[in-house]
Amino acid sequence: MGPSPDPAYNGSFNAPGCLFIAYAIIGSLTRYANAILRLSAGVLCLDKAAVVSDTELKTGDYSNAWRLCTVTQVEELKILIRMFPIWATGIVFSAVYAQMSTMFVEQGTVMDTAIGSFRIPAASLSTFDTVSVIVWVPVYDRILVPIARRLTGKERGFSELQRMGIGLFLSVLCMSAAAIIEIKRLQLARDLGLVDEAVAVPLSIFWQIPQYFILGAAEIFTFIGQLEFFYDQSPDAMRSLCSALSLMTTALGNYLSSFILTVVTSITTQGGKPGWIPNNLNGGHLDYFFWLLAALSFCNLVIYIFCAKMYKSKKPS
Repeated sequence: MGPSPDPAYNGSFNAPGCLFIAYAIIGSLTRYANAILRLSAGVLCLDKAAVVSDTELKTGDYSNAWRLCTVTQVEELKILIRMFPIWATGIVFSAVYAQMSTMFVEQGTVMDTAIGSFRIPAASLSTFDTVSVIVWVPVYDRILVPIARRLTGKERGFSELQRMGIGLFLSVLCMSAAAIIEIKRLQLARDLGLVDEAVAVPLSIFWQIPQYFILGAAEIFTFIGQLEFFYDQSPDAMRSLCSALSLMTTALGNYLSSFILTVVTSITTQGGKPGWIPNNLNGGHLDYFFWLLAALSFCNLVIYIFCAKMYKSKKPS
């Protein structure tokens, strides 16, 4: 395969002693099969890795991979760099998702969990997240996709980036719903004089269902959209790694959730104050914590929209 510089790069490299070559040796085909990638615009400094120097031209030795790379190798690194901002926005969503097994449960323990003589474990409300997923999958496939297909003309209806964006928007609604329920619960605690008592407020735990249901919908759009995006857009030789990276956002999201909680507790308890999340939630402000996560999710959504608009899809040759 001879040199074939992309026309967009004609004259891009005029450095003395260098010749710009779209370097792609036949031996690389054994690794990349048919996954040869065209040189693309952006991150131009990396293109120098595919420049053959005068020394290499004279000696004819192109075997040092630390000094000379194929265009495909350069493009694979570019793809990973372009995907990184999209990947990073998934961490904040995972931090929101982590609330299902942490703060949502804490909120449920100070609500009325009784159904007659039976009491529902607060953690069991996460079942409604599963129910939401079961409901939304057929709704998405049978209703939303056909409608979107007619509007956009795309076979999948929504692109992976659009799907993830919808999920991030739903995460803002989820945290807002949780905050509104907590405001109502705290107001009831004040009305009944339960602020100084660590007891459950007579507000049914089933009021939490909307936030679990919205979170389940957000999970469908975001997590599945992430997996499809990283599988389709990752370099062919790195699909397994990139799929694993998409799952890594869940772990980092849990760390971020713990970090936010630690910072909030440290700041809000200064001066002997009970803080937003004291042992007695009736005297705290868990709603502020939910609003904080809603604000972070909104900022994350804005950043995501910007990154998604700037993102350039992979272009195989």
